[in-house]
Amino acid sequence: MTEYPTSQEGPQPVASGGGTDEAGHGKAPIAATEAVRTHAPGKGAEPGGATAAASDARAARSAAGPGGGAGLPRPRRNAAAPGEVPGAPEPGRDAARPRPGTSALDASIGAAGHGGPTEAPRPRGGSDDMTYDGSGPAAGTIAGGDGGDGGAGHHGSGGGSAVGGSTGEAGAARREGDRLRFVGAATRRIARGIDLDEIVLGLCRATVPTFSDAILVYLRDPLPVGDERPVGPVVLRLRRTDRLRPIDDLTDISNTIGAGMDLAGAAGATGELDFSQLPLVGPQGDLPASELCEIRPGGALAEVLRGVRPVFGSSAAARAALPELLGVDHPLPRGNRAVLAPLRGRRRVIGAAVFLRSPERPAFEQNDLLVAAQLATHTALGIDKAVLYGREAYIADELQRTMLPDSLPQPTGVRLASRYLPAAETARVGGDWYDAIPLPGSRVALVVGDVMGHSMTSAAIMGQLRTTAQTLAQLDLPPAEVLHHLDEQAQRLGSDRMATCLYAVYDPVAHRITIANAGHPPPVLLHLGGRAEVLRVPPGAPIGVGGVDFEAVELDAPAGGTLLLYTDGLVESRLRDVWTGIEQLRERLATTAQLTGLDHPPPLEALCDDVLDMLGPGDRDDDIALLAARFDGIAPSDVAYWFLDPEETAPGRARRFARRALARWGLEELSDSLELLVSEVVTNAVRYAERPVTLRLLRTDVLRCEVGDDSPQLPRQRRARDTDEGGRGLFLVNRVARRWGATRLSSGKVVWFELSLPGTPEQR
Repeated sequence: MTEYPTSQEGPQPVASGGGTDEAGHGKAPIAATEAVRTHAPGKGAEPGGATAAASDARAARSAAGPGGGAGLPRPRRNAAAPGEVPGAPEPGRDAARPRPGTSALDASIGAAGHGGPTEAPRPRGGSDDMTYDGSGPAAGTIAGGDGGDGGAGHHGSGGGSAVGGSTGEAGAARREGDRLRFVGAATRRIARGIDLDEIVLGLCRATVPTFSDAILVYLRDPLPVGDERPVGPVVLRLRRTDRLRPIDDLTDISNTIGAGMDLAGAAGATGELDFSQLPLVGPQGDLPASELCEIRPGGALAEVLRGVRPVFGSSAAARAALPELLGVDHPLPRGNRAVLAPLRGRRRVIGAAVFLRSPERPAFEQNDLLVAAQLATHTALGIDKAVLYGREAYIADELQRTMLPDSLPQPTGVRLASRYLPAAETARVGGDWYDAIPLPGSRVALVVGDVMGHSMTSAAIMGQLRTTAQTLAQLDLPPAEVLHHLDEQAQRLGSDRMATCLYAVYDPVAHRITIANAGHPPPVLLHLGGRAEVLRVPPGAPIGVGGVDFEAVELDAPAGGTLLLYTDGLVESRLRDVWTGIEQLRERLATTAQLTGLDHPPPLEALCDDVLDMLGPGDRDDDIALLAARFDGIAPSDVAYWFLDPEETAPGRARRFARRALARWGLEELSDSLELLVSEVVTNAVRYAERPVTLRLLRTDVLRCEVGDDSPQLPRQRRARDTDEGGRGLFLVNRVARRWGATRLSSGKVVWFELSLPGTPEQR
């Protein structure tokens, strides 16, 4: 029994009786967070020992005179009775171990969850310094109160009974206040979770050990989302368990059970299974709870879940439902020491929670069903929201990632690497994007942009602008023209649709790069010798402003150099401004280049990772897109270029030029194939061209041939009939060439094909 503080003035109530009935009335009282005397009834306690403390109190009041002890000092809330030591057992009773969960609990109701933050101490006049133990009526009253094993022990006169009745009412009111405060603190702990695991963990830590000694949480597998109607049988999966005592400390009883001893050997003196001594989940043979449970339509478990309301484990419905949920081999405590609470979300039941208490703790009472219902409701609604949030975050994340390139192309004369990092787990969606688009003439367009905002709208606008940029790039428009058309497209999408963008075109033959900027951070060029410089590019206005001209600048792109394009999330945060971050980026690149050596550039992938390592814990305020390009270029000796007048002799001249180039490069083995394909492509170009036709051969890892003319009409492969004299040229190109294609330009088109070099594997 326990002597605990109250908010009333006057002598403190002294607990009497130590018996235990099935409902938990008159049992171990509510645990106080302040230093109090805690007594557990011994198995051999004398019947008369329960009234010793009460008799001493009556004697003290009688000696005080008519004033009822007015001349005596008023006992303090945390003070023990004279001659007693706090925490010592009553005379005549055996000392017993404290009840699990009733000692060493946090002074705040918020400490119902292990490790959770505690609330600020309340004034002494309040009762928030009491943890909820779920006990029944007052554990003890003034003389004339409850006296034994569920029976009324009337000691004293009628006046004493009146005093005991008022004290009992105050104790009941106090317990109801403790119960409400526990529910409030527990639901706050549950509501703090933002994902599924955090919410389930919050329920477990809020209830063990304050409300129960153990808990098992089952959830539907898979969890339905929104209005989804599950197809197939309903399956519950054990999501999490929590218990008061670790399994590692139970070696003796585990060995006993492992040796095959009957479960009654693990029971207490009353024959009840001591649940705190047995593992809830463990390997086979350790009485594990079922991992999966398929709900049978019309079964006992289905009926309990359909009823929504929590039920005692001793009820007829729960006695049939719990073995179906936990498994027939799982032990169940006797009496009202188990509560089965369905978890119902907004539209359907999504799981169940089982609360368990050990026999040495008071059983659940009727009001505890209301507590379990509140906890189950808040948990289920939180799980519903977490599942919906997870689905929305998944859709948004997939939306953005599908709008980014799955892999970068490998154009001739340049190597590429990229990175993308979301801002945070709670703000995954952003408007940053990057792209690399192959262009005619072995050129490549490098694009990086940033749409304002972090939402699915930003991701959708980013996808539209990226698609527009790809379309404009295929028209081979100058970079400034591409930004101009993107600006018009952003205005058509809405008046507040703004973005920054940097568009660059690299020509590996000319070793030049043309850059146009629309309000984006300038790129950084890392030279082969280790020098890093911020390129001077006209800043321009963001896309979507309207009525602004964009200016392009052409710069050298030396072989071995690395161009870094990025979004502002890499260089700007709450801790630094943009230009400070750009300078730090430049210094980081120079340092990395010096570490790898000045005679060769650093590995591209490792360089990207090293750049991202410069971010600190507080630097991830925005998502980051990073695109790195290593300029290898194409040597002039590997390029052959001719102009051909659109006349009948042009195909013959083209064959001779191609033969000479192959002889110079030592590729005579390709002479027959190249002359055949060049003749066919040049013949088609001469038929429609009005201006000179261009012919260019490039020797890299493949042999590439490009034929350009001023006709915008793209050739199409068709199947020629047996009687047709033409129409077989592109069929031959498709069969012989490694790859081929046609690209429309602003001034016409380019038809190209590739042949594998001798000694390299054939790829198509």
